[in-house]
Amino acid sequence: MLWELFLEPSNLIFSISLSLMLLFGLIECLLLLIGSSSQGLMEQFVPDQLHEIQGVEADLEGSNLFLTFLDWLYLGRIPMLVWLVIFLTVYSLTGFITQIIFFNFTQFYLPLWLIAPACLIACMPLVRLSAAIISRILPKDETTAIYSEALIGRTALIILGEAKQDYPAQAKVKDQFGQIHYILVEPEIDTTFSLGQEVILTQQTKNGFKAITHSI
Repeated sequence: MLWELFLEPSNLIFSISLSLMLLFGLIECLLLLIGSSSQGLMEQFVPDQLHEIQGVEADLEGSNLFLTFLDWLYLGRIPMLVWLVIFLTVYSLTGFITQIIFFNFTQFYLPLWLIAPACLIACMPLVRLSAAIISRILPKDETTAIYSEALIGRTALIILGEAKQDYPAQAKVKDQFGQIHYILVEPEIDTTFSLGQEVILTQQTKNGFKAITHSI
């Protein structure tokens, strides 16, 4: 019964998803045995803008809705390979279970063109829930903690929005350990910081930092 369900043409996309999940798991196990991992390669597929959005707790005007949706799915909050395995597993099981229930009532399966997109939409909340649970279980990456004051005097780059006094924009800055931090920056004097402009952090505020124009 299960094998027939797996080979049923109407379930092709779910069979492929489940097979890919098992394949990715096998490849990762083999790489771990030789002291390597696919994690670095997989993370290249996560948009940099997604990390930038996650790096700022405040709501930023003009945030991309698609990136917000990916963030809602916890993409980028857990290792990409783990998220992919969760998605493939949840999607395939959602499809198989739906087909089994429908077959028990009608004695035939839903067509692939209908069931595939329907299950893709239906499984998204379960993918998010599973990823959220896994994110609490997985150990966090070890980082070199620094005090925010240590960033004062460093050069930051405006990466989202336009900064004015009392209207900060998002910027990124590299600390002494080479780690990137995403912060909110506003001018110390009555001026404007534009997208792509480099500024020097001068003092910390309640929500971020004040800065002055970077002198070349």
